[in-house]
Amino acid sequence: MRVDRVRLSNFKCYGDADLRLDRGVTVVHGVNGSGKSSLLEACFFALYGSAAVPGTREDVIRTGEEDCAVELWFTHDGVDYHLERSLKDYGDRVSHDCLLEGGDASWEGPSAVDTAVTDLLRMDADAFVNCAYVRQGEVNKLIHATPSERQDVIDDLLQLGRLEEYRERASEARLGVSDVLTDVRGQRKTLVEQVEAKEDKGLHDSLNDLETELEETRSDIARLEENLDEAETTRDEAQAVLDDQEEKRETLESVAADVEELQTDIAETEREREELKSKLRDRTDELDALCEERDDLLAEADLPDATDLPDDVDADDDEALVDYRLSELESRSEALQERINELSVDIGSKTDEAERLAERAADLESEADERRESAADLESEADEAADELAELEAKLDGFDDRIEAHREAFEDAPIAFGDAETHLEDLREDREERRETASERRTEVETLRNRIEEAEELLDQGKCPECGQTVDGSPHVDSLEEDRAELESRESDLADVEAELEDLDERIDRAEDLREAERAVENLEENRRNIEQLREEKAANVEDRRARAADLREEADELDTEATETREEAERTREAADELRSDLGEANGEQAEVKAEVETLEHLSDLFGEIAATEGTVERLRDERESKAELNEERRERLSEKRERKSELEAEVDEGRVDTARAEKERAEDYIEQATEALESLESEEDELRDRIGGVRKELSELESLRADRDALDERVAALESLYDEAQDLQEMYSDLRAELRRRNVETLERMLNETFELVYQNDSYSHIELSGDYELTVYQKDGETLDPEQLSGGERALFNLSLRCAIYRLLSEGVEGAAPMPPLILDEPTVFLDSGHVTQLLTLVETMRSEYGVEQILLVSHDEELVGAADSLVHVEKNPTTNRSTVTRGERPIVGLD
Repeated sequence: MRVDRVRLSNFKCYGDADLRLDRGVTVVHGVNGSGKSSLLEACFFALYGSAAVPGTREDVIRTGEEDCAVELWFTHDGVDYHLERSLKDYGDRVSHDCLLEGGDASWEGPSAVDTAVTDLLRMDADAFVNCAYVRQGEVNKLIHATPSERQDVIDDLLQLGRLEEYRERASEARLGVSDVLTDVRGQRKTLVEQVEAKEDKGLHDSLNDLETELEETRSDIARLEENLDEAETTRDEAQAVLDDQEEKRETLESVAADVEELQTDIAETEREREELKSKLRDRTDELDALCEERDDLLAEADLPDATDLPDDVDADDDEALVDYRLSELESRSEALQERINELSVDIGSKTDEAERLAERAADLESEADERRESAADLESEADEAADELAELEAKLDGFDDRIEAHREAFEDAPIAFGDAETHLEDLREDREERRETASERRTEVETLRNRIEEAEELLDQGKCPECGQTVDGSPHVDSLEEDRAELESRESDLADVEAELEDLDERIDRAEDLREAERAVENLEENRRNIEQLREEKAANVEDRRARAADLREEADELDTEATETREEAERTREAADELRSDLGEANGEQAEVKAEVETLEHLSDLFGEIAATEGTVERLRDERESKAELNEERRERLSEKRERKSELEAEVDEGRVDTARAEKERAEDYIEQATEALESLESEEDELRDRIGGVRKELSELESLRADRDALDERVAALESLYDEAQDLQEMYSDLRAELRRRNVETLERMLNETFELVYQNDSYSHIELSGDYELTVYQKDGETLDPEQLSGGERALFNLSLRCAIYRLLSEGVEGAAPMPPLILDEPTVFLDSGHVTQLLTLVETMRSEYGVEQILLVSHDEELVGAADSLVHVEKNPTTNRSTVTRGERPIVGLD
């Protein structure tokens, strides 16, 4: 993987920045706090989103802005990708949008893009910082980790955790099969016992005996049923007489009940009317009290005069006057609140300004001290300038040969030097056009093929391919041959376009090589110009440095004077803030008075609503009382009608007929009861016999079913036993495979770690480093004694950890499924714990990773001059102290390096 370009908008300390990156070693330099690390964090954020940066999403957006965006162009495994990720702060939430495009695919949305990047690089954000991105202050991260944590990190990078996941799945499957097998064996044992028990019962003989007894019982039941029919007829005739008399008696009782109910309802309604009368009196009193309170408040309220009212406000409408006054007071309150807010802001601004001026005064004094120290340093550096000139002359040797070697690539090229970028873009546009043409041709070919296949099928059925009619005598059959000829022509065109695409791919590969050669020449020429410029500047008059030292001392005196004046201005600003606080107190007092009047008027406005509601309630109670009076009039009319009907029914009831019918019914019911008991007994015997016969038949059916289930379980037990053995074999295979892969990786990582540490740590103190199977690290001295890496000095420990990081990087690049495209190697301030000698060893490590181990792109963040001089490309980061905004440029050296 290679990062080609990054563009920032409102990301942390950056406003707008656009940077192209090249192959080789690129050093990002600048003073502390200028934003160097933020530039790398932007690349990391583009790839992995919020998981790549500490803090919240809001922390990423530049202070004072509402949104930010990062665009990243990178090449991975020969495919160009463009990734854009943006945030927007809405106050209560932060939206997150992103889009990744590359090859013929695209992914949209944070989840889809994060998954795609993880799949492309075969590592998530944690794995990225554990392998390729050494953050500032985290160079010793792996050495401080426990062996278990180190094992988890490396196993995760090598994707060995998946094998453990698979082993656990196989183990869970084996245990699941074991549980099922145990259950099935228990089921089979139960079934065998059930089959044997049913076979011992003699079920067929029992079935014959029960069926004979059932026929005899059915004959007795038929005889009793005939006698019961005759008795039921007599009972029903007597019951008809009783029912007729009972119906008249019930009607009489119902009418009597209606009379009583109407009398009760009339009395209840009269009672309710008295209650409504009491409620009406209470609500009338309540309305009078509300009106009195309203009138009192209106008398006290400071309402506007008719002359002060607009035309749309009625001077005689108290409620409208209150609403108008409330509107005035709310406007006044809002104006006062705005004034309070403005004063608060001004006070805060003045206070902040005073503090800033005080800090500025302190900074000026500190800067004056720094100028004096710089003056002393300049005088010392003047004596060293001559020696540095010789070193720069040595660095210039060899640049022309390297430049000419890259220019030779254009000797047999179809374009001149400088046209490679345009030529490559033209070829890519041509390829895109050819791809669209090829897609169109494929669609045309597929359409023709489908039409021909359909036509041939219809012809086989004796029908015309165009009209669907029988072929005999049809004039449309000949169009099939035309389609076949057209298909052959389209296929030929498609083959030509695909051949052109292959040729364009080869030309694009060649054009990309030429473009890289151009960029290499540009970088070399730019670096040569930088060194020549540095040589010319260092070769300038050494006495200028001493003159600058004198100027710095004068500037220090001026800064002291400016610091005194700034402190005086800070004191004046504090006094202005105190005056504003007095104005704020007055505004707050007036605001309290307005709020008190608003509360009174709001209560008065509520009274208008309560009065209207109470008036409605009084009217409703009056209407309800009148309605109940009308209802009682209707009930009295119905009461008179019910009394007349009651007298008629009392004359129709005949007690003599009732007694005769009741006696006949009792005789019939006695016989029915006796016969029914006998019939029920016989029917019970019949049901019992049916149930017993059904039970025997069911048991016979169950016996056959149990035998079939037993045979099926025999087969299932055999299958589960085989599956259990296979799951156990699979579990052991995953366990053995993970152990073997870890052993191989540990051996390879130990070898690579020793090769790298031996390269960068060139003394006779240490023999080798051992990495155990449990990922414990041990350093062996020449005398055989062992050391924990924590016992190394600060610089040695930093080199040790850098060696471990680089060894892990090599292992991933060379040892996972063969050679794998890896992200750039990124080192953020790797020289923090290194002295000058160790910095030279770091340069050796970086050069070896690039030249011998093929790391295409290495990014270093450092202000170390030795690293800056050894870079293939330079990126300078600078922060404007006024706007606090960082800018980035290529090929420029920091001012400190020129002095």
